[in-house]
Amino acid sequence: VQLVESGGGWVQPGGSLRVSCAAQEVDFSSHCMAWFRRAPGKEDENIGTLHSSGNTTVADVVQGRFTISKDRINNVMYLDMSRLNPEDTAMYYCTSRPNQGWAKCGFTPGWYWFRGQGTQVIVST
Repeated sequence: VQLVESGGGWVQPGGSLRVSCAAQEVDFSSHCMAWFRRAPGKEDENIGTLHSSGNTTVADVVQGRFTISKDRINNVMYLDMSRLNPEDTAMYYCTSRPNQGWAKCGFTPGWYWFRGQGTQVIVST
């Protein structure tokens, strides 16, 4: 399994950005996927999950601003971010783990088996 994030960069406050997670050797229909972020001096924070059923969750802190989607043909998971603010500055990374049935996806990085290297997002004037 290989997870490769891309799309990070610098954006002004109020702007939007899409980051991607290209997942090799991952079947979205049998894996939990998730986005996390790590801001300087803070613990890793779950942003959202993508269940094998297709259902998504989004953390309260980004609810209404961030959405998770997927491209099953190209095996890519996306994180669309809007109305960004400086507090969103962080390294964003994706994770995956095989998932059976309707078991819920985890909300901590340690629950997952695989993770990517991350892509840096900087929100600043």
